[in-house]
Amino acid sequence: MKKNRITNFVLVLLFVSLVSSCKKDNALTNASDKNNQIDQTNQSVLKNSAPIVATTVFAPGIAFPRGLKFGPDGYLYVAVAGFGGTFSTAGQCTQVIPPIGPYLGGNTGKIVKISPKGVVSTVVDNLPSQVNAMGFTSGVAALEFIGNTLYALMDAGCSHGNPDYPSSVIRINKNGTWTVIADLSAFYQTHPVVAPEEDDFEPDGDSYSMINVKGDFYVIEANHGQMLKVTPKGKVTRILDFSAKYGHIVPTAIAYNDNFFVGNLRTFPLVEGSSNIYKVKPSGESKIWATGFTGILGIAFDAEDQMYVLETSQGPGPTPMTGRVVRIDEKMNRDIIVDNLFFPTGMTFGPDGNLYISNTGFGPPTGSIVKVTGISSGHEDHDHDHHNHDHDHDHDHDHHHDDHN
Repeated sequence: MKKNRITNFVLVLLFVSLVSSCKKDNALTNASDKNNQIDQTNQSVLKNSAPIVATTVFAPGIAFPRGLKFGPDGYLYVAVAGFGGTFSTAGQCTQVIPPIGPYLGGNTGKIVKISPKGVVSTVVDNLPSQVNAMGFTSGVAALEFIGNTLYALMDAGCSHGNPDYPSSVIRINKNGTWTVIADLSAFYQTHPVVAPEEDDFEPDGDSYSMINVKGDFYVIEANHGQMLKVTPKGKVTRILDFSAKYGHIVPTAIAYNDNFFVGNLRTFPLVEGSSNIYKVKPSGESKIWATGFTGILGIAFDAEDQMYVLETSQGPGPTPMTGRVVRIDEKMNRDIIVDNLFFPTGMTFGPDGNLYISNTGFGPPTGSIVKVTGISSGHEDHDHDHHNHDHDHDHDHDHHHDDHN
């Protein structure tokens, strides 16, 4: 992969390849009628009256950082997508069609951890990574813990140039090795969604985010458009097929606060205000909960149950240096908390109440983790069920795989 300085135009092309099915503009129109079934009270305009916060670089020099998760040891764990490789699977399996594919695979992905003082060390390396025909890399996408055990969501598979490693949920062992607990590639291929984007389809999916709720993992797969439940023993079930209800919306980010909240990226070119927050009940029942966002790649809650939404780009594009974090308070008002980010790709709150963001997760390999202070006095882990109220302001009361269901 070329490491020279990349022009803004090429950066846009790189980012366009996040979800391979994003090249059809008419997908926005196809689902527009369904997407208008929303709660009109949740379209508050930005107040731009956010508190003064300080943004500093917590850890520089992390190439292609993605999902973030604090461990029980107080360290911040970071999924690093990697640089891809040179191995082609042409002739072995169905390839992703141009201009996105074909992919070239390798073992350049890794997971790192950062101490409270900002010291970076490697947890596990030589993980699958791939680079597509437009130069975009993917690999390790998200991290979670069950107790002291680290798990990771991995984007891989034969169509991505990694025939020996499926898209999967993996467990990181104490000796630094790792084990596949759920083969997601197999599930994607044997459980097709209702309305896949046929013109730009990734057989092994685009696994982007994952959270732990009550000891099970909930995965968002962007390319086919679905939300899955994965048990620690590897049983995979589908909670929601977004494509069947909303069309090709490209879901990406997930958070939990009594119900699941999922953000979507949308198709390219980005249309300002075209991304939504979807409320998904554990049963799979869903609705559009908030509208008017652009290019969502992260959602998090603070200790006061205020939602934070990470927009990777604003306006038409995507456009570098327009990423931001928007907060929705208890009255549904919106404030810009952080702006001028360079294609951010993930965020999480730390036990210190500060917000940590993967910045420059796409584009040139000069990413970093930034720390935002002055937001909140504390943080609760919303991946676990310790809330009894329904966080719904519209008051509507409301390497082995064990099994595929």
